[in-house]
Amino acid sequence: MLKLIKNLLWVLLGGLWLALLWSIFGILFCITFVGIPFGIQCFKLAKLSFLPYKKKVMTHFKSHPIANLIWSILGGWEMAIAYLLFGIANCITIIGIPKGIQCFKITKLAFAPFGAKIKTK
Repeated sequence: MLKLIKNLLWVLLGGLWLALLWSIFGILFCITFVGIPFGIQCFKLAKLSFLPYKKKVMTHFKSHPIANLIWSILGGWEMAIAYLLFGIANCITIIGIPKGIQCFKITKLAFAPFGAKIKTK
């Protein structure tokens, strides 16, 4: 029940918009043949951004280092910094700490999504 409440609050307080933005980026990437792998990673981020609670991100940067490097250079580092800053801002208040922890989780995936796995706890 607590997981449901946390996920509902997350969705209402911005998770829906984050998931929609990542989905739009994914669709735009998938328009070109070369962008399809990047679009798939955007959909992975959209899924995690929509319902992040009770999920664990396991990154494997070494499995796709070139793709992760390209992703990071083309904007992954900016998204990772944005999620990191949102996480820090949320952790300033006691009520925002759970949301901040979820932002830190998404930060790892935003920086290096290729080869990363999202597992439900």
